[in-house]
Amino acid sequence: MHLYIHVPFCARRCSYCDFAIAVRREVPSAAFREAVLAEWSRWLSDDRLAGCSALSTIYLGGGTPSRLHGRELRSLIESLVSARPLLPGAEVTLEANPEDVTPESAADWRLAGVNRVSLGVQSFEPEVLAWMHRTHTASQVRPAVAMLRDAGISNLSVDLIYGLPAALGRDWSRDLERALELQPSHLSLYSLTVEASTPLAHWIDRGATIAAGDEVQASEFLLAHGRLTGAGFTHYEVSNYAKPGFEAVHNRAYWTRRPYLGLGPSAHSALGGQRWWNIREWEAWRRAVGAGQMPVAGEEQLDEASRALEDLYLGLRTDQGVPETAIPAGIRNAWTGEGWAELRDRRLILLPEGWLRLDALVARASAA
Repeated sequence: MHLYIHVPFCARRCSYCDFAIAVRREVPSAAFREAVLAEWSRWLSDDRLAGCSALSTIYLGGGTPSRLHGRELRSLIESLVSARPLLPGAEVTLEANPEDVTPESAADWRLAGVNRVSLGVQSFEPEVLAWMHRTHTASQVRPAVAMLRDAGISNLSVDLIYGLPAALGRDWSRDLERALELQPSHLSLYSLTVEASTPLAHWIDRGATIAAGDEVQASEFLLAHGRLTGAGFTHYEVSNYAKPGFEAVHNRAYWTRRPYLGLGPSAHSALGGQRWWNIREWEAWRRAVGAGQMPVAGEEQLDEASRALEDLYLGLRTDQGVPETAIPAGIRNAWTGEGWAELRDRRLILLPEGWLRLDALVARASAA
């Protein structure tokens, strides 16, 4: 079983963010730990976890997990693994913002068992960070990386966002160069998307911001692909690059439909064809857990057709692709002829130009 913990607390909502967060000046770390462990204790007696004897990975996402007090984070992880031990060498990831990294916090994280940090950099340009409503400065990134390595956390991933409005004048090539200078083992590159009810959506609605067009998104995606693969990174999933051996084990579990359990507000879980998700808001989730309830907001059971579609979509997201027989021969030949995919060991694998068309290609194949 792979375990995900959603930590909703943030100092501020980013301009593009539609995640389930709770903006708090002071983070209720102890109350959060207690609530997560209460939810965990109920799952331990649930039949759906009967076959889970150990944890393959732990991933703390958010929100901003690095805002949790180090002592509470350590207590949380120790309590989780006392009931279900971690497999030897298991990946334990913490999402962190650069401003939260100090020698003390990094040492606390390492003592808690964290051995991988995903650092939310997004850009190195001050004007871009201000536009994004980020709470760190570009000058805090390099020291944060150094402090993490000094604490013994060497498996570092850097997050960047591309496809920003042209009016910002962002130099994407320079941001890639500065990210590579940090010598991370992994990079995650996300295309800016406009989600309803976010500050970004409101800016666009009133004409204060003009979203980047598809051609900008495509050119920056392809530029990154060339730059990073040329630097020795493997483009192993549409948004992710890794040095060999540093692919994200936890995230790969999602793409290969391994079982995972989510704890915390809005966290999602999957076991076979069953899916369920938690109450989204922090206070409502906490009240439900405190009342002795399972804080599940909804669930679904995937039928055979839905599972096949999910396998197709998830497979084509990665460099493992799908069996060639999963795609009709005529469509398969069209994709390879256009340079969108290639056949490798009897598997059909999308190329960068194909990943740009992922949603459309999956829709076409599933309708055939």
